Amino acid sequence: MLHRGQESTDGAGEGELTVPMAWLYAEYIADELLRSGDLMPPTSFEFRAGRDALALTIYLSDTDRELSGIQVVSQLENWLSLTAYDQPWQDWVDERMAAVAAEALAAGGPAPDLELARAAWRWLEETELLAPDLNAVPGGGAAGGEEEGPEVWTPAWQLGLPLGHLAIHLF
Repeated sequence: MLHRGQESTDGAGEGELTVPMAWLYAEYIADELLRSGDLMPPTSFEFRAGRDALALTIYLSDTDRELSGIQVVSQLENWLSLTAYDQPWQDWVDERMAAVAAEALAAGGPAPDLELARAAWRWLEETELLAPDLNAVPGGGAAGGEEEGPEVWTPAWQLGLPLGHLAIHLF
């Protein structure tokens, strides 16, 4: 029996709190992968974009919702292929979100994991970060004192996805 103030990871009954363990675990794995790669400060927006893109990939690719610590290593190749440059990751996320939402609706219970995943996806789509313009002609648009070259506003997912991919490689 749950006492007031205790949390449940199982289906929530009346007045019980359902803990979004699948999303929290995916976010933890993504955070650890990015931290081990030491690609950028953990307090930066770029780090958040990478963590959210990786967490979405991890969460949405875990179709059985049973990802354990041992399975993380076996999933690295899958996550690499999903986050590769030539893959339609954005379309895959939309399709998997719809499938997970349908599963949650069929189960009839609360879906706190899905709500956190939706919030992350919304942030990744709606937030733009200033990033180097990779399509710029080298040396063609650099102003006098500009050392890094031109920059453009980029959706956060387009910056976070390659960072997550690189973090997996470095792991």
